Amino acid sequence: MPSEAVLMDRYGVASGTVRKAVSELRASQLIETHHGRGSFVRSRPPVQRKSSDRFRRAHRKAGKAAYLAEAEQSGGVPSVNVLFVGPTDAPVSVAERLEVLPGSKVLARKRRYFRDGVPTEEATSYLPWDVVKDIPEMFADNPGGGGIYARLEENGHQLAEFTETVSAHLATKAEGTALALSPGAPVIRLVRNAISDTGRVVEVCDTVMAADQFILDYRFPAQD
Repeated sequence: MPSEAVLMDRYGVASGTVRKAVSELRASQLIETHHGRGSFVRSRPPVQRKSSDRFRRAHRKAGKAAYLAEAEQSGGVPSVNVLFVGPTDAPVSVAERLEVLPGSKVLARKRRYFRDGVPTEEATSYLPWDVVKDIPEMFADNPGGGGIYARLEENGHQLAEFTETVSAHLATKAEGTALALSPGAPVIRLVRNAISDTGRVVEVCDTVMAADQFILDYRFPAQD
């Protein structure tokens, strides 16, 4: 974007008016500002619907992980950058969901997702060590067709249910950097439990998403 001085001269307005206008553009996620470089118009790929359909077993059998299934429906070009795969200590909130002691060894899989080259979400999966220690694909950057859920089911952990907890907050500095957001941009936090047919939580996935890039779309049964 042009500098404040150029905008003031072009439109014959005061500096305060220009700053307010730029601030509103930033808050609407239409531009992003980088210190020392200026403000730039944001690339806006199609908004992606994140629906319960992405966990259908048919997708896994077709070799599609949930992200690929939903990204195809949005019309964008998906890609993923694996940031970390390895053992870690379970954070307190994750330990509670996995029903293990805080600090217990779990497998963490952290990745950043892109659509049309734009970062849209960052997710970390935590899996119980006793569940994954003998599944070598879980320790690879690419766990194979259908993703980690397909590998879990191949190894006897049939998935029966998913639960998701959704909240929103202003992006932290680290989240803003990871998702190329301007300061104060809103993000959605979605924490999911993957539950096997024995009732055990076999994965907790903690995801932070750029709020302007997603619509959460769910379907619920009406019967008891």
